[in-house]
Amino acid sequence: MDGTMHNFDNRWKDFPDYIIGITKEIWEDRGIGTLNHYYSDDIPVRSPMGVQRGNQEVIASTMATVHEFPDRELLGEDVIWSGTPETQLLSSHRIITTGTHTQDGLFGKATGKRFKIRVLADCAAKDNTIFDEWLIRDYGGLVRQFGFHPKPFAKKLIKREGGPSACAKPFTPDIDIKGAYTGTGNDNTWGARYAAVLKQLMEKDFSIVPSAYDRAVQSEYAGAASGLSHAAVTRFWLGLRSSFPNATFSIQHQIGMDADMLPPRAAVRWSLDGIHDGWGAFGEPTGAKVHVMGISHAEYGPFGEEGYSIRRECALIDEVAIWKQILMQTGTFE
Repeated sequence: MDGTMHNFDNRWKDFPDYIIGITKEIWEDRGIGTLNHYYSDDIPVRSPMGVQRGNQEVIASTMATVHEFPDRELLGEDVIWSGTPETQLLSSHRIITTGTHTQDGLFGKATGKRFKIRVLADCAAKDNTIFDEWLIRDYGGLVRQFGFHPKPFAKKLIKREGGPSACAKPFTPDIDIKGAYTGTGNDNTWGARYAAVLKQLMEKDFSIVPSAYDRAVQSEYAGAASGLSHAAVTRFWLGLRSSFPNATFSIQHQIGMDADMLPPRAAVRWSLDGIHDGWGAFGEPTGAKVHVMGISHAEYGPFGEEGYSIRRECALIDEVAIWKQILMQTGTFE
C-alpha cells in the first residue's frame, strides 16, 4: 500500500504512525485538548455503551477516564487499514491498555487494582482528522479485574443512572448517527477468508475450528480471556452464538492486509441482532432483544490444511453493555 500521507501533518510517516502517534499524544501525553483538531466537531463515536456526538463529548469522557486511571498506558499492537488519503482511510487499531484504578469514577470507588485489557477501534480519517469511529473496550475484562462480574455491575450502572427508563442507552442500530464514512473495507483475500470463517462459525458450524485455526492459535477474547489452541476458540464463539442462536449475523466492514513486515491479517467489524433465547455465555434465556457490536482481528501463518491458518485472533464484545440491554428489559431494581 502507498504510505504517502497527503493532507496529513508531515511528521507522520504513514497511517499507522498517525493512529498510534495521536493515541499516545491524547491519552499518555495528556494532550486531551488536541482532540479539538484531531477529531471533527460532529464526529459520531459509537461504542456498545452508547453513542457520543462531537469532539466536546469525547473530550469530557476522555478527561473522566484519565482522572480515574491516571497511569493508563495504551500500547499499539497493530493497525489494519484500508482506503486512500485522497478519499478516506479506515484504521482498525488494536491496543493493549493497562493502568491502576486509583480514583473514584465510572467503575466505582477506587480499588487500587491493576488492569490489562484490549481495545479495538475503527477510525475513519481524512485531511489529518478523525471523522467517524466505532470503539469496543473490553469492559467485561476490566470489571473482572476489579473484582466484579459484568452482570451485577451492569445492574448497578442501571440503578445508579436512574433505572431502565432513564439510564444511558447501550448502542443499538435505532439510535445510530449516520456518519460521513461510506467505505466497507477492501477486497483483499485475507479479509475475505476471515469473513468466511466468521460466517461459518455464526452458521453454527464449529467443526471449522480445527481446519481454519492453527493448533497453537493464541487468542484474546472479551473478558480478558487469553487462550491457547482450539478449545479456547470454540468456547468463545460457541458461548456467544448459543446465547443468541437465532440472531442475525452481519458484517459491516472487512479489511485484509499483507504488508508492513507483519503476517497476513484481517480486521472485521460485525454484529448480532436478535433475542436472548438460548443458554450460553449470558446464562438463562430471558427473551430480551439484544444488539451485539463486535470487532475481531486475525493473523495468519503457513500451517494448515490449505497451507495457511489463523495463528492469532482477538475478538471483542462488551459484556457489560450486553447485560445492560438484557437487564433493562428483564431486571428488577427495587
